[in-house]
Amino acid sequence: MARVTVEDCLDKVDNRFQLVLVATKRARQLAKGAEPFVEWENDKPTVVALREIAEDYITPAILDEKPEDTEAAEVEMGEALTAVDEQGEAMATAKPTDTPEA
Repeated sequence: MARVTVEDCLDKVDNRFQLVLVATKRARQLAKGAEPFVEWENDKPTVVALREIAEDYITPAILDEKPEDTEAAEVEMGEALTAVDEQGEAMATAKPTDTPEA
């Protein structure tokens, strides 16, 4: 597991206060199910968010995102997951088809 330092992230973000805001917003997105841009190595969402910032996947532009854009994406993701769950349940409860004996 690569160690992430504040200095690594400060090379990408203007100051510590902005870093806190960017990391917090991204960590919340990850905690709500957003897809990570880096490998999730059994870390907490905060650590993954910092790794994404250090590797230039997440920038301060995340602060300019409109909440409704994020909410719409979350709703879409939730609907897709629900559809997959329903398909899986339908397949699990489906009766095997009778095949004619030869």
